[in-house]
Amino acid sequence: MKLPTSLGVERLLPARVPFGLRVFFRGAFFLLGLATIALAVAVLQDEKERSYRNYQDGFRKNQAQIAAKLRHPTGQLVLLNPTAYDHAVTPLRPLVLPFSALDFDDRNKAQQAVEMAGCLVQYPDAASMCVAVGNNPFAGGFLYAVGSFNSGPLVSHTSGTLDLSQAHRARITVDMRGQRYRWIAPFQVMDEGRNASPFANARGRLVGFADDGPITPASRPVRDFRGWLWQDGRCVDGAAAGADCARRAFVSVRLPVELFREALFAKGPAGIVWPPADLDQIKVQVEMLAPGEGQPLFDSNAPGATAPFSWSELTPLLLPGEKLRIRKLGAAGAGTDVVALSGAEAAERSSPLIAWLIRRLQVEGYDAPVTSTDIISTPLGRYELTLTGDIRSVNKALTAVATRVSWFVGGMLLAIFLTWLAIELRIIRRITELTRRAATVSKGVRASDSLAAVDLADLRGGDELGVLAGGLQDLLQRVNEDVRREQIRVAQEKDTWHAVGHEIMSPLQSLMVLHGSADDPAHRYISRMQQAVRVLYGSASPSEAFESTALNVQTLDANEFLRHVARNAAAAGIPGVAFEPLAQPVTVRADEYSLEDVVSHVLRNAERYRLPGSLIRITLSLQAQEGTAPEAVIAISNLGPQIEAGMLGKIFEYGVSGLPDAEGGAPGQRGQGLFVAKTYMAKMGGTITAHNLENGVCLELRLQCAVGA
Repeated sequence: MKLPTSLGVERLLPARVPFGLRVFFRGAFFLLGLATIALAVAVLQDEKERSYRNYQDGFRKNQAQIAAKLRHPTGQLVLLNPTAYDHAVTPLRPLVLPFSALDFDDRNKAQQAVEMAGCLVQYPDAASMCVAVGNNPFAGGFLYAVGSFNSGPLVSHTSGTLDLSQAHRARITVDMRGQRYRWIAPFQVMDEGRNASPFANARGRLVGFADDGPITPASRPVRDFRGWLWQDGRCVDGAAAGADCARRAFVSVRLPVELFREALFAKGPAGIVWPPADLDQIKVQVEMLAPGEGQPLFDSNAPGATAPFSWSELTPLLLPGEKLRIRKLGAAGAGTDVVALSGAEAAERSSPLIAWLIRRLQVEGYDAPVTSTDIISTPLGRYELTLTGDIRSVNKALTAVATRVSWFVGGMLLAIFLTWLAIELRIIRRITELTRRAATVSKGVRASDSLAAVDLADLRGGDELGVLAGGLQDLLQRVNEDVRREQIRVAQEKDTWHAVGHEIMSPLQSLMVLHGSADDPAHRYISRMQQAVRVLYGSASPSEAFESTALNVQTLDANEFLRHVARNAAAAGIPGVAFEPLAQPVTVRADEYSLEDVVSHVLRNAERYRLPGSLIRITLSLQAQEGTAPEAVIAISNLGPQIEAGMLGKIFEYGVSGLPDAEGGAPGQRGQGLFVAKTYMAKMGGTITAHNLENGVCLELRLQCAVGA
């Protein structure tokens, strides 16, 4: 790059480019990546603490939930029958109920008992059946069969009729210890005379006969066989009452088992053993038959049966790594494990590095063993429930989650690196080069009065930096040209003011000779004109001239001064000026000619915008604040348009003329009068401000009162 010849060298030495912003920029990206990693580690630490607390809370809740389930009759049913469903659901095998016996004669009590105990085996056709024994051997050696099924209106058996196939009936078969017991029990309705409608609620007994051959007149019902059958009058499918539809029937039967009774009365050395040890080997089949020889309405051996509550329902409650151990206490079966369950292990892939990092994160109390013990009491003994947790499962679960999330953290770090690399290559390097050349320009400006020419052609381009480089080169060229033109203009303007001042001063001196008397009204105005010309004469610009003027500040009677200005305003082309003087003199510190210029400029401005025929009012008042000298306030107001609020302070700037509704001022005005007024007031130690009235504008001039006045 060539230098001006005045420097005496051909080239500027390369300028030193600051690197602070580059260090800041690169450091910001480095800290951003570091903060991302630190945030990830902090989140892992927090999540490990949360997971540990949640695990402990969940462990306690699981233990309480499992214990509550096992204390419920449904849970006690599982405790009393730990191996009941190690085999197929059907044929049915008797379960030990958590009740001493069933009140099978009462439908509501029997139904509530089996539902609460959860012993009902469910079938696809909405039927259910529970076969069980009581937990109290002294309630008798009976088998209970309680359940429900859908059936049409029940047909009752008539006493004395040997053909049982004409009525609804139950057929029950029990296989135990190499023997088979079989009963056939027809339905006999109760209160037949009072309930003649076949669509009303029905209730009747099941009269049991030994099913070992045809029924004869000599056949007698089994004495201890007791059974009941109830049917609702409502249709299962919601059809209208009275329709021939399927209805819900509920059956409750007590079966006498002689082998049970024999075992009860034949006490061995160990006393009464109840429930029988071979209870899970007894097979029971319950069939409900409609009139005729067709298919059974219900068969407990039908496929698709669903077992009731079992140990498998406790497994989902266990968290990964947890183990549940239940053992029976007491002399009988002491130390025997009833069941041992384990929570399912998570099979998610995890990163060894993240697993190591999570193990290194410290959590208070993390190494303490997690175990809980509870006692469950049942009618047949006490059971100890021990739940053991595996705190390592917290690490495993958190590692699996963190491994999945780590891809997002890695992707974020990669995005930060690629963003830095792209900005570094595409922007920062070009900005550095642009800064180096701009610094060369600054160095050239400090070395001479003109700008150095900089070649930025290689940095031009279609993107933002290319446009900036091209714009900067064009701007430097334009600035060089403008600097040269401004120097020429300033020189020409100074010459113009010299010529104008010289040409005006000559006729003013002649006029002063013609109006030399102090009593001549023109003498005062000619003196002011000579002062104004002397202020401007030899200055580079009017604003510089006014700001550099030194005023002759003396004491002045503002009351008399304003009376004189208002009286002579008409002669100056401003008619209709009214002044309201004070009763006493008001002495202020001011330059008389300069203050008259200030008031004249304000009056001309008011004259330009007042309503036709309205007065311009001048008032004088004294204002004093505590601790300060009093001020004389000259208020000049006129009726007319108001000044916009945003322009109240700008109208005193050089080049702003008139009201803001005429951009740049009124035609022929240069925006100089109020600027001169403000400049002179400041040099006299006063101020000038403007504010809007309800229907006009008021300008206030404040001057300091003379001391002792």
